Amino acid sequence: MAYRPELPGPIVREAVRLALAEDIGRAGDITSLATIAPQARARATLSARQDGVLCGLPFAVEAFAQMDGALVVEVLKSDGDRLAPGEIVARIEGHARALLTAERTALNFLMHLSGVASLTARYAGAIAHTPAKVVCTRKTIPGLRAAEKYAVRCGGGANHRFGLDDAMLIKDNHIAVAGGVAKALRAARAYAGHLVAIEIEVDTLEQLAEALEAGADAVLLDNMDAGTLRRAVALNAGRARLEASGNVSIETIAAIAETGVDLISTSKITMSAPALDLGLDIAVD
Repeated sequence: MAYRPELPGPIVREAVRLALAEDIGRAGDITSLATIAPQARARATLSARQDGVLCGLPFAVEAFAQMDGALVVEVLKSDGDRLAPGEIVARIEGHARALLTAERTALNFLMHLSGVASLTARYAGAIAHTPAKVVCTRKTIPGLRAAEKYAVRCGGGANHRFGLDDAMLIKDNHIAVAGGVAKALRAARAYAGHLVAIEIEVDTLEQLAEALEAGADAVLLDNMDAGTLRRAVALNAGRARLEASGNVSIETIAAIAETGVDLISTSKITMSAPALDLGLDIAVD
């Protein structure tokens, strides 16, 4: 049984630090400073307002901790849990100023990452009857790639490469400049370390045959219809991992998966995910 995904603490702490600094600015939360007494305390309940998959709790907890280490956060759910409207995710208690100052940063992370996880879960659910996996891309909000890819995993999807440095993906423009599929693959193989995977994008079955002959580890089948994808799977005969990409939607992903490809990549699960509605309600002592 697979363990739940986790993010390294330094990634969470730095993302929250930057987000709080952006929000607090040069003078702090002047609304709370002006209207709330320094000694005031409050209790808050963080809850879901719609169905979805929870993600982003480490960021929310860290936001409250960075504002005031004395704030007490009682976490009642875990990232990856399914939520129904009204379900309580966490309770927070402590100094009211700190709680209110951290509120928006905590919710921004929770709502955005839960949105990514929730949409990913819809895509993953649509192909659950097949062995295929839905994977994300490098199309992410700058500065939030690790967090969004974590959210994809929480939603039941899988990750593509994290950046330009952890795997090679030879795209059509690389092929054009390099002088062809086989030439690009030979150059990549000569450069890559023994643990670096090499994937190449192809548009036709002829290019696929060339890529397989040249020993690609994985092949991205770009914008192929279902019939062509089936022929690609037959031609491949298990030699390389096949990834379908292009024109992927919640309406089309099942038909794509049923062709027999291993992976289906889409930027929609990160770039087009609507925020999941969560809210924080306060009761003052």
